[in-house]
Amino acid sequence: MVGFSPPYASGSNPIPDSPDFSIMVASNSSPGRGQKFQYPLVDSTDNGCQPPGLESGDPSSSVPRVMYGHFFPCESVKARAQAANKSACNPETDGLTEAVLKRWIPNTNFENSSNWNEQRVPCSQDNVIFAKEKKVSVLVQSTHSLTAMLLPMDGEFILSHGAGFQSASRGDSECGEGSFINFQDSDQFQWYDPTLWQAALSTDDLENGRFLSAVDAERVPCTYDDVLFSPGTSFRVHVEEASEVQLRSITVLGRRFTSNEEFALYAQSPTGKLQFPRPALPHVTNTKCQDKTGCVCNDGKMLQVICSALLRHTDDNKCPNVSCANALRPAGQCCDICGVIITLEYTSDFDLDTYRSRLIHAFLSLAKYSTVELAISKVENTPLSLGKIPLASELKIQIVITDKRVGSVAGRTVQQLAGDIMADITAHGQSFGITKAEMQSATDVATGAQNGSMTPAGISGIVFGIVLGVSLMGTIFFLYRMDAFRLQYFRLFWFWRNAPREEAAFENTGFNNPIFEPAPETIQVTPASYTGDDELKGVSLQQSGIYFSNPLFDSDLDV
Repeated sequence: MVGFSPPYASGSNPIPDSPDFSIMVASNSSPGRGQKFQYPLVDSTDNGCQPPGLESGDPSSSVPRVMYGHFFPCESVKARAQAANKSACNPETDGLTEAVLKRWIPNTNFENSSNWNEQRVPCSQDNVIFAKEKKVSVLVQSTHSLTAMLLPMDGEFILSHGAGFQSASRGDSECGEGSFINFQDSDQFQWYDPTLWQAALSTDDLENGRFLSAVDAERVPCTYDDVLFSPGTSFRVHVEEASEVQLRSITVLGRRFTSNEEFALYAQSPTGKLQFPRPALPHVTNTKCQDKTGCVCNDGKMLQVICSALLRHTDDNKCPNVSCANALRPAGQCCDICGVIITLEYTSDFDLDTYRSRLIHAFLSLAKYSTVELAISKVENTPLSLGKIPLASELKIQIVITDKRVGSVAGRTVQQLAGDIMADITAHGQSFGITKAEMQSATDVATGAQNGSMTPAGISGIVFGIVLGVSLMGTIFFLYRMDAFRLQYFRLFWFWRNAPREEAAFENTGFNNPIFEPAPETIQVTPASYTGDDELKGVSLQQSGIYFSNPLFDSDLDV
């Protein structure tokens, strides 16, 4: 027996004192009168896989629009799916791995402590309150003892096998005196909030925490993504009005929808209306990305909405300050970052999934890069207009590298990974269809942003030039050490080695011209073995240099 009492009486306690456990429902009909209905709190029957109201309408026309005891555990979904040779609880079928899988994080489960204002699950001495005007779908996975509970005017409990509520015994030492505990506002969860989604390549990756990183605009579901609402959860998500959300598929309560007609039918059910409130709804297209080089996530029209939802979690709704100078802002990002951006130009041979796998297994799997986050996607790069003439947009592959840590250590790790990727592009880029790579860097290690642009052929040319130059210098030095430069027209190294010794002798550069200048003062040094006229045949030293007397042109020479 469930008692329905007049809800929210003016000027009174919303939950009256009563020794018996009571559940009160704010009814749309006769809200000022108390009503009683025979209705099970705990429903252990297998009610199938379809939510109530989807196939046969509401369970009872005499019951207010608050429904109880209708839950279809995933085991039941699996049993029916196996009969149809189709897995409904595991959406990784029908080529799902070709698309990115985005999973919704929040839920409205009764046992989720974050859904309560006291950040704990209600205990036996508590009075539970659901706001009268709020619409909510709540999954209950176990039996709870409570003192009283006030329900909203429109909502539902989805009861798991054996789950329900019962009257609490007096004096529960574990609960203490109890309190009035309120269910949090479930209308706060917005579809375009990037913090409420997780991305992976498969359900196994989701379960094992192998998530994909992405820029803010691509953290929410893209046109060709598969969306998953976990089977063991209830939820409520608001889609921005006037937005056009297109998806490849969507999975709700273990059932995967690939047809928009089927999903629209589900969204009209009582459960669907609580999960996806109007006016906007996702549109299921079952369309794959037909370009192996990748598809642009969205057209960018909703970036402002995405950024507004993201900045609600920051102080003053503003981007946080970054520690690096000349910070970068990648395409699709709401705020500046410290890190590295690598932009790739490519041919039709480029395969985005293949190259993403190479980056994950060749680099991100290494222990030294465990704190690094790497996002790769195709983006629309719109160059600046030339006067009033807009230039055509270019499609490029964008790689964004950041570190979960901050400071110089994080900066060095990011720069090291970027260097490894650029070196890998030099060696193997052409085999992946990469024709050009540009890198921008802004970290705490280097002051300011560093830009670089090079093609694989250009990088190879630079490396070849460096190797050739080093080899040439080594060969010249070897020949010099082997005295191969004794000829006078190879005096370069001799001059270099003896320049310090001759510096004093050559302080006055140039030489004297005997025709236009008087003879310089000569310092004659007469060796001991020279006497008399033989002095003229000796060695004369003058300030301009060194010369020797030639005896063949001596006038006193006897013939």
